[in-house]
Amino acid sequence: MKKLNAIGLDSSKSKRLAEMLNELLANYSIFYQNTRGFHWNIKGEKFFELHLKFEELYNDLLLKIDEVAERVLTLGYAPNHKYSDYKKISKIAESNQVSDGLKAVGDILNSFQTVIRLQREILAFSADVGDEGTNALMSDYIRAQEKLVWMYSAFLNK
Repeated sequence: MKKLNAIGLDSSKSKRLAEMLNELLANYSIFYQNTRGFHWNIKGEKFFELHLKFEELYNDLLLKIDEVAERVLTLGYAPNHKYSDYKKISKIAESNQVSDGLKAVGDILNSFQTVIRLQREILAFSADVGDEGTNALMSDYIRAQEKLVWMYSAFLNK
């Protein structure tokens, strides 16, 4: 017989889901800090426009970081909270060049590709597990981020 967690999901599958969410949390945390760096250090002709867009983005990322961490807790596990751990498992690297607007937007698009790919993996697994809460969260994130990818791509004329 399967052991169920507090919200009625298979405990072993929930553990794997929590691990996947912790990987997403690591990527979001590095993405967030990179975006803060872009916001603080952006220079050039598009400063005012990008400074505001980067602030909107990092505020949204901060909310997602909290939601993902709380989802890990809801599944019965602990969210990782150390940047030393994040750097080990994140597919998004810390950005070194933070003042060039076009480079920053390119980095943001690459980061979105990474998190959207991870979220699709989590979405598929959470559907298999029957975890509607995680499923809905990932679906909402993907839909909103796909629109942002379109908008940032349009800014770069891609």
